[in-house]
Amino acid sequence: MLKLSDFHPKHFLSALAEIDAEAAQEKQRYPIDYRKPAIVLITVALCLYLIHYAKFASSFYTTVNWLQSIFGNKYQIYFDLQHDVFGNLYTEVWWTFWHLIGYVVVPFIIIKFFLKEPLRDYGLGLGKTATYTKYYFLLASPIVFFAFLVSFREDFANHYPFYKLASRSIFDLLAWECLYILQFVFLEFFFRGFILHALKPRFGASAIFIMSVPYLMIHFPKPWLEAFGAIPFGILLGILALRSRSIWGGAVVHITVALSMDLLALFQGNKLPTDWWIQ
Repeated sequence: MLKLSDFHPKHFLSALAEIDAEAAQEKQRYPIDYRKPAIVLITVALCLYLIHYAKFASSFYTTVNWLQSIFGNKYQIYFDLQHDVFGNLYTEVWWTFWHLIGYVVVPFIIIKFFLKEPLRDYGLGLGKTATYTKYYFLLASPIVFFAFLVSFREDFANHYPFYKLASRSIFDLLAWECLYILQFVFLEFFFRGFILHALKPRFGASAIFIMSVPYLMIHFPKPWLEAFGAIPFGILLGILALRSRSIWGGAVVHITVALSMDLLALFQGNKLPTDWWIQ
């Protein structure tokens, strides 16, 4: 159970000090490759660049048209996406696919073949997540409560879910939420797994603040309040990820918040689907 003393700033500072101490011990046990931060940060920049320009529906349609022009006549391939009942859902699959490539596949390749380190060292296990459950709960609770308060606003119901046909059928809603959930798992691995654990041996607790900069920047297209909240949110998730040695607590927090916002928006807008399939 949370106590008032848990909110004392000394706990925040002591957590950073413990992370620095662990990094210092790792420096003594293992030789530090000073090329590693450069490799990691260049990879981060290129992955974010790739995702930003490849994830959009326009890129999907451009790619499909290009494939149609090359292979369409030979293999009788025809993509009539404008009239396909799942045309919009395909663009969400495309969006998720590029997050998989940029947030997971490329970092996996870098870790395995360039850094030559085991993937298990990058937060993929459960670690000590159970020990920090109350702190993850503390992070998620006020955001969910705030989402409930603003869900009564018409603009909130119009903004979420991002897939505008989620209310069409239960299948649409489930398909979208599965894609959405996967994206958050990919995101957590990239920011709280790959970046943090790769930079910690060299920078200690400062790796958290380095990670928080690109994490903030991916929120720039969102409303200013949400973007601002990404700063403390990212820092706290970074601390918890290093203390728990796992990305899964942060993934659950993100998924809980995202599902809450989508379902609240559909409920308040009287748009919760009742039919399993498209009518």
